[in-house]
Amino acid sequence: MRFVRFDENRLGLLTDDGTGVVNLTDRLGLDARDPLLEYIHGDYDASEYADADPDYDLEDISVEAPVKRPGKVIAAPLNYENHIEEAIADKDITTEEWFSIEDKGYFLKAPSSVVGPDHGVELPFSDRRVDHEIELAFVMGSDVKDVDADEVWDEIFGYTILLDISVRGDQDRSNRKSYDTFTVVGPCVVTPDEVGDPQNLDMKLQLNGETKQRDSTSDMVYTCADVVQYASLGTTIEAGDVITTGTPEGVSALSDGDTIDAEIENVGSMTVDVTARDVHFEDVNVQKGGQH
Repeated sequence: MRFVRFDENRLGLLTDDGTGVVNLTDRLGLDARDPLLEYIHGDYDASEYADADPDYDLEDISVEAPVKRPGKVIAAPLNYENHIEEAIADKDITTEEWFSIEDKGYFLKAPSSVVGPDHGVELPFSDRRVDHEIELAFVMGSDVKDVDADEVWDEIFGYTILLDISVRGDQDRSNRKSYDTFTVVGPCVVTPDEVGDPQNLDMKLQLNGETKQRDSTSDMVYTCADVVQYASLGTTIEAGDVITTGTPEGVSALSDGDTIDAEIENVGSMTVDVTARDVHFEDVNVQKGGQH
């Protein structure tokens, strides 16, 4: 099944041809502001509606992020060998500075940065480079802590596409990657039975029709399960948390008016528009001091 959140707080199933949506909110009596979380936590079964006639055409609704406000967005850094080499070549890091998830761990993205594909990306500054990164992500279906990697697969609710948008610079990763609209998730969450092997999926990102990133999830350094195993060491990973797994080589800068097309095999595809604010980072004055 392919779950989609649409028109703010409604949950649906995409039809097999991807053109229609079956309304689960009315059929299941969902009433939460975050209906996918309500579905995950509740005693619901959407399978009986998997073949129902669609209630809406996909083109007539607004597709939102599947999880409106995840408790955590956990991200793996530099998880493809070719992207590590790219970062070193671009002098973003040196060979000595490269670290694995075992060395320095994961980083967090602000839940407020999460949007759906129809919302689009807004660049916060006109004088800072901002890059796209396509990633396979997934939504947890249950709470786990100190979990072995072999046990993780049964705890994943479903897989999705995530665009990790990143300002380049010296600031902390979580700072540079947490601006509003910098975590584009969608267009749906696909249950594991329809995805197949998540470690063998082709992925592609095009920018204005030109292919920039193309790889397979088989080239990850750490698998989806490895990331959860590490992140769960002493920390509870909760149902509804979004985990994202790193990007391959080919990241490039975004500009006002760009269009991103992202696709992952068996997961889906989405088109995302880019706009920019006319704000210069160098002109932003941060006041120090003040009353305490």
